Amino acid sequence: MKRLSRVLLALPLAALVVGTYVLVAWPDRSDAADPTLPGPVAALADRGLNIVEKFDAPSGLTGYAATFQGRPMAIYLTKDGKHAILGTLLDAKGSDMSAEPLERIVSGPQNKNAWDKLESSYWVGDGSNDAEVIVYEFTDPNCPYCHKFWQAARPWVKAGKVQIRHVLVGILKADSAPKAATILGADDPGAAFTRSEQNYARGGIQVAADIPDEARKKVAANNELMSSLGYSATPTILYKTDNGEVRVKQGLPQGQEIEAIFGGQRPQQ
Repeated sequence: MKRLSRVLLALPLAALVVGTYVLVAWPDRSDAADPTLPGPVAALADRGLNIVEKFDAPSGLTGYAATFQGRPMAIYLTKDGKHAILGTLLDAKGSDMSAEPLERIVSGPQNKNAWDKLESSYWVGDGSNDAEVIVYEFTDPNCPYCHKFWQAARPWVKAGKVQIRHVLVGILKADSAPKAATILGADDPGAAFTRSEQNYARGGIQVAADIPDEARKKVAANNELMSSLGYSATPTILYKTDNGEVRVKQGLPQGQEIEAIFGGQRPQQ
């Protein structure tokens, strides 16, 4: 078993996390990364996992909440301390036993931190400043799914119920950053953003001939913020639930996801 464990750990971590479950054994802790952790958990830390906190788990297991490149993961240490399972733990009803501790220990604090940072980022408001629901979105001017979400949001925005704060980034095409900077550098960024979306099928906003350096720096700062938070796709949407928890949706929301993000059913027009 010791030989098998070392073969597993010789693989890149990305290979380890592709499957649902990975068994790691580490009977000899002499070369583990962190001597304060049980051997198998320390071995995973050595492969790049960030071990956040221990939590209670059923059936004699000990849980560890961890992250890898910002992605929450659960580790379960066996009772003898010689093996660790990396994956999702289900009960007899098929319920995910990993979801609650990962949300409480990892995702919740991460998302709250992201929300706080977004409040002071460079965004363009779409909707009333008096709207009860605030939604943040990392938006690329060339993103087709961002545009579809903009279209889907019109009933809530026009009814004054939702304000979407578009944190403009430039990551998809060569002219994405110049378009974003053109919007942020406009005399009325909100109006410029609306024109860009209304003309999306015709290429969106025309890049300004003279873009202020300050506007370019704002886009670069938004790009850096997006990367630092571990997000890699547009749209990436952050919203709050009824009880104030911050949730993240990457990609275009579908069906009831849209109502959950906007805090209610589609307004009647």
